[in-house]
Amino acid sequence: MCDDPLLPEPVARAVAEYRDLRDRHGPTWGEAPLSYVVQARGTVFLDRRYDYWNTGLRQLAERHPGASPAELDDRMGEVDVDRLIRDGLGGDVLDHLPALRLTPEGVTLEARTQVVLGDAPFRTALLLDSSRAGPVTVVVDGTPHEVEPRGAKVVEVAREVLVGGRPVDLTPLARRAPAAALRLRAGFPCRWSVTGADGQSWYPQGAPHKVDGHLRPYFHGDDVVVEVPAEPLTVTVARGMEYTESDLALTPVAGEERLVELTPERLYDAAAHGWYGGDLHVHLNWMGEEPAAPPLAAAAQHGEDLHVLGLVAGNVATERVYDLEALAHWVGRDLPWSDSEHVARIGVEYRNDLVGHVSAFGLRGLPQRYHSGFAGDADWPPNAAALEELRALGAMTGYGHPFHRPIADDDPPEAVLSRGRNCSAREIVADAALGLIDTLDVLNHSSILGTAAVYRHLIGAGNRLAVTAGTDAVLSFCRRGTASGPPGWARVYAHVGGPLTAESYMEAVLLGRTFATTGPWLQLTVNGHEPGDTLDLAPGDRVEVEVRSVGPEVERLEIRTADGVLAEGPRGRLTATLAAGEPTYVVAVAAGGAHPRSQHRGGAYAHTSPVFLDVAGEHVAREADVRWCLGWLDRLEELVGEFGRFDGKEQHADHLALYERARQVYRSRLPVPD
Repeated sequence: MCDDPLLPEPVARAVAEYRDLRDRHGPTWGEAPLSYVVQARGTVFLDRRYDYWNTGLRQLAERHPGASPAELDDRMGEVDVDRLIRDGLGGDVLDHLPALRLTPEGVTLEARTQVVLGDAPFRTALLLDSSRAGPVTVVVDGTPHEVEPRGAKVVEVAREVLVGGRPVDLTPLARRAPAAALRLRAGFPCRWSVTGADGQSWYPQGAPHKVDGHLRPYFHGDDVVVEVPAEPLTVTVARGMEYTESDLALTPVAGEERLVELTPERLYDAAAHGWYGGDLHVHLNWMGEEPAAPPLAAAAQHGEDLHVLGLVAGNVATERVYDLEALAHWVGRDLPWSDSEHVARIGVEYRNDLVGHVSAFGLRGLPQRYHSGFAGDADWPPNAAALEELRALGAMTGYGHPFHRPIADDDPPEAVLSRGRNCSAREIVADAALGLIDTLDVLNHSSILGTAAVYRHLIGAGNRLAVTAGTDAVLSFCRRGTASGPPGWARVYAHVGGPLTAESYMEAVLLGRTFATTGPWLQLTVNGHEPGDTLDLAPGDRVEVEVRSVGPEVERLEIRTADGVLAEGPRGRLTATLAAGEPTYVVAVAAGGAHPRSQHRGGAYAHTSPVFLDVAGEHVAREADVRWCLGWLDRLEELVGEFGRFDGKEQHADHLALYERARQVYRSRLPVPD
């Protein structure tokens, strides 16, 4: 029997194994580099403020003149990551990564001095940055490290650094300060930040040192004690997107514990109206600085007041599927910290980097396959086979982080479908036509606007897909932008109506009673009907459309149909009248610029699922959207032929047969020639 329901023995063993991998290999855990993930091999994971990706591409372009962008993407594994960090920083110094500049003129240490409490030990990562024409040896805590000419290396240092036998003055790295303590209390679990005047952050003992997409430090809990310096500090409390932030400036007294009672204010209460918000794509472990155990997920879900948490087990680049042990232990059951307003389940991210990644929520059993196309394996079977298996096991399926580049509504498929292997949701157009996919994470960490454009083509072509959200937050990450941010920074709200369960939430999502958001509340009604409903109209019937928003980050509202923007206006309320002509749909969009409540680099955004307007019994199948999907399948066939890996022609033929079945569906939706 397991003594701790949140950490049963097989899960505890897996977390211990991940910690051993981290200790031996650093934050990549020994995983092979992926073309779309810039991975640090040293002691510091990459800070997403800096454009390491394009820096690496520039280095590769110099080495491989004439190579195409797709070929450069595929060569990212060749990049010297420590040098990539140095070049990406462009001379900046991170708080957790001081730099030792090795120039022809001498040695200079650049650092943002860290406060150390009392006699506590101090250790930090250190960037060795050489502009010398020859190699140089740097001895760090007794271990020699050779830095290549004009090269870079990330190391750890605690006591001593020698260059040319001479010690480097390390006093700029840290200063000592007397210790005090804060007891933080809100009356319910929250997200907290404690920062000093110099920006240094403070955490409870044992808490991972995480930062969000704005580089703000955070941890979760209530009635927690944090050891801090007896210096000016700011305490900030927040709790997910339904609340605002509150903060307090104070100076604690050395040797004393001060009680801080602080609560965030609520902006809206979705559950009071039967709406529950979920994040359907969150990893416990997927490489990272601090392997994550289930109690960290429990603290995050309750601290963010995230109603539904969809954890997913998935591989990185090899056969290993992280959190498979947790999946095997809890499959088909609520995770132990679930309650009447918070439900957590663990499912799967099925991954193929050529045709897309699929998440599954609500699994009742273990699937037979978890990925294809990795470590030289064939890109077979098509994703449709995995979707059929996941559906048979009771899961709701959806494509995650679908598209990574800006996509305009009028871009042709060939402009959208880039070459190479980059985990874009390329097979969704086929799977949607064949009824094998339920949702699309329009709200995601990559291109929200691009995904929204594709989504509207899909529903305009007659497919029924619900808008959802999956942040791809990774609880084992500490410093990777939105990936290390709190789960639920984007959410899909579903109108459940009755009590919240995994099953009632899935039912509401599958019916399309959803909107997805980075923060704003967004409400759409058409003649009083909400998303997921279908109105059967006669030609000429008129409908009244109303959109309402809540949230300071909203700057504009849109009402859109299959033909484009019907109406737009400022936040708050927007109305329009529509006369029924061709069958169509109605969706609402809220948008705004950068805002502290929105983690996404593209700013604030929300998008509803559609209200469908059938006319004379006919469902929307806009000819332009249908032909767009047919063009997509043609382009997809070319890409799979060029970049796919198959063990024989039969495997390739399975993909082509799938696309032809989808073409037949779309062709059947085209108008019959007179």
